[in-house]
Amino acid sequence: MSSKRIFVTGASGCIGHYVSEALIQETNHELYLLVRNPSKLQVDTQVRPGIKVLQGDMQEIGDFADLLQTIDTAVLMATAWGGENTYNINVNKTLELLRLLDKDRCQQVIYFSTASVLDNNSQPLPEAGKLGTDYISSKYDCLQKLCQLDIADKITTIYPTLVLGGDSNKPYSHLTSGIPEVTKYINLIRFLRTDASFHFIHGQDIATIVKYLIDNPAKIGEQRQFVLGQPRLTVDQAVEEVCAYLGKKIYFRIPLSLGLANVLIAVFRIQMAAWDRFCMNYRHFSYKNAVNPASFGLPNYCATMRDVLKITSYQKSQAK
Repeated sequence: MSSKRIFVTGASGCIGHYVSEALIQETNHELYLLVRNPSKLQVDTQVRPGIKVLQGDMQEIGDFADLLQTIDTAVLMATAWGGENTYNINVNKTLELLRLLDKDRCQQVIYFSTASVLDNNSQPLPEAGKLGTDYISSKYDCLQKLCQLDIADKITTIYPTLVLGGDSNKPYSHLTSGIPEVTKYINLIRFLRTDASFHFIHGQDIATIVKYLIDNPAKIGEQRQFVLGQPRLTVDQAVEEVCAYLGKKIYFRIPLSLGLANVLIAVFRIQMAAWDRFCMNYRHFSYKNAVNPASFGLPNYCATMRDVLKITSYQKSQAK
């Protein structure tokens, strides 16, 4: 397969590390990795020729205008999670980057959004734009504007669900960082029952899919959007799998209803942001057509809660 010139933003993030590592180790593509702080990029960029680390910021993406005109594939993972520059980076500067690409030369853009902006039918969720955090609402707004671009038919949009990942050489995702806290309270959690569901996806499985998509661009006229996630899990199933892994028995379960939750919030005067309140009422962040590596005939790295706990326990033991 011929070598491509690939421009990657957000290479030093959790997902970015997995994607960069896969592209470096498993392809011969010419890579341009844009990072604000090169010292945070913990992958070996000297292992082969054709890898260039670019120190820069999405705020000054115009500085790379000449290079962007020569790019065959762009992988856009850079994001601002909050703060005053969130909208500018996640919307304005992302759109500026896309406009700087040569729509005739560029074969594909892989744009990272988030499954939080979609409803259960994988359609835009209006509440994400109205009630979402700065990060979520900006991702929702950007999604509305992508179709207006000249390069729109080259964009593959991917929507990760709950992201796992991180090890001694990669930053941990927020979800992975919180797993020890969940297992600490499993003696209480195991006796509660709740009506909610979700998907998760590991950074290494995201990288597997990104590499596949780069090697298999969309056909002419094909609109590609993928929600990334392992099969849907209910919260109750997840708790049962965690208990089975940890050897904890479940003797009974008390339903934790939405009504009871609202009473507890009122009694203890718990302050909730509008988006948090919406999520508590919505509960089922699940999607009909979520894909993972197995969907493309590729091996999964982390497909079950047992895999999640095994990987997390392994990483904790390695860190000691």
